[in-house]
Amino acid sequence: MDPIYNIIFDLGGVIYDIRYENIAEAFVRHGVKDLGEFYSRNFQTSEMDRFEEGLMTEEAFRDYVRKATHSSLKDEEIDEIINAILVDIPSHRIALLLALRQKYRVFLYSNTNQTNYLCYTHGMKEKYGFDIFERCFDKAYFSHIMHIRKPKREGFQMILQEQHLDPAHTVFIDDNMPNVEAAIAAGLHGCYLNPDNDVNTLFDDRFNFRVEMMDING
Repeated sequence: MDPIYNIIFDLGGVIYDIRYENIAEAFVRHGVKDLGEFYSRNFQTSEMDRFEEGLMTEEAFRDYVRKATHSSLKDEEIDEIINAILVDIPSHRIALLLALRQKYRVFLYSNTNQTNYLCYTHGMKEKYGFDIFERCFDKAYFSHIMHIRKPKREGFQMILQEQHLDPAHTVFIDDNMPNVEAAIAAGLHGCYLNPDNDVNTLFDDRFNFRVEMMDING
């Protein structure tokens, strides 16, 4: 078994606690009750994909939301609804990441969008007093800045090439199996984190990655 020197983390559901149902509930609070398949954990529209790849502006996305939901929601209401998915990053995960940086090269690869990005980068800096994405990671990669989102293989290849990472010594951790499978297809090791488990369970008390978790369910 090749030793692991590099770890790439997903953000939402792995580092950042999120709750998909919050979005639907927020729409209801604003009077929008019939969302159809507008947004869920396992499905999102092509417009949402484009927004996460930075191919749609916030303004265009808000107009799309109003049209898709047959509503006249204000810009700030839409932002509030979209950001409702964000819950928190507990302090023990920040401690984990800081400890891991003493042993590994640590990266982030997140499917996200500009609205969420502005919310959580500001919120986490207010909570912790520093930019966690600069301090906790060698580099953080965000789909809306990269213009590519998981599970496209090219995103993983871009990170490997830019950081000169050997995929045989790199593991990608995500709570979405298609993303893990894409990482494995790109040559990396993959680790699926069961949503019922905390990411800390993937490491022992000396912050060594439990290699038996690779390429199987975490």
